[in-house]
Formats: sequence, C-alpha cells, structure tokens
Amino acid sequence: MKALDIADIHCLRAAQGWLELGSAAEASAELANIRVESRDHPAVLEMRWQIYVQELNWDAAKEIARTIVTQMPDEPDGWLHLSYATRRATDGSVRAAWDVLHPVAKKFPSEPLISYNLACYACQLGLMDIAREWLRKAFVAEKAKSLGESRPASKYKVMALQDSDLKPLWMDIGEM
Repeated sequence: MKALDIADIHCLRAAQGWLELGSAAEASAELANIRVESRDHPAVLEMRWQIYVQELNWDAAKEIARTIVTQMPDEPDGWLHLSYATRRATDGSVRAAWDVLHPVAKKFPSEPLISYNLACYACQLGLMDIAREWLRKAFVAEKAKSLGESRPASKYKVMALQDSDLKPLWMDIGEM
C-alpha cells in the first residue's frame, strides 16, 4: 500500500481531531478532501469506520470493515470491527457477530480482545461454559502480552465486571 502524502495526512489528522471533538460530520468533511486514490488506504478506512460508529451507522461501518478485512485479513482489528458492526447492523445479531469472529479466533490466539468478544457473544447466546472458556483465554492472552509489565489488575477482568454482556458471569470472574 502506497503511503499517504502530506496533504492527505493533514486531512486525516484533522478528521481525527473533529472526531475527538464529537463532530462526525466535520470529520467526514475532512476525509472528503483526501485524494480519491488514497481513500482506500487502511488509515483512511479506519477513520471512516470510526466516523460511522460515532454516527451509529452500523450498516456502513460493516461495509467498511469488510473492506478492511479484505485488504488486511491477517490483522485482528478488521475482524473485530466487522463482528462489532455485524452485531449492530440492520440484519445483525449476536449470532451473526459470533459467526464472523469465531472462525478466525485460531488465527489470533494472542489477541485478548477477540477471546473477550467471543466470551460476550457466547454469554449472550446462553452458552455459559463456552463463555467462561473464552473469557479465561482472554485473561491468559492478556497476561502473556503484559509479561514484564507491572499491572495491579487485569484490564480485561475490570472491563468484564462492568460489561453488561457478561453480567451472568460476574460472580465467576473473580475466580478466573
């Protein structure tokens, strides 16, 4: 993939700034200034996905995520984006999100967020044993990633104890 030129980088940074200020419309306007030949650059697609998410335009977010996955099938973020948007899209569901993410989980065993999301989906589908298994995998993957770092508490355990998708497992999380 060809690098973005300085003018496109400027537009991308401006879009990021507008998005951080809560203005998806202004962010989108900045992306419109990016050269046509650069609009399928991964960084531009990622920004477009974030804009659609902020706008709650899940159908469009799903389409952008599909493009990201097609361009970069070996990057976990695209798959996470696709499952997240698929769950919320017009024709989406928790089951559809599971069907997107579960087949690629073996490809990314060290990515805790994939295991975490699969735990959420399994829990929402009523598959409690499977949800516990995926949540344990998320905790193990997080621990492996943070070897050598001093962390007082698992970020994923804290997140899980606040995630309503995992509410049926809240009593079990401390033991994991």
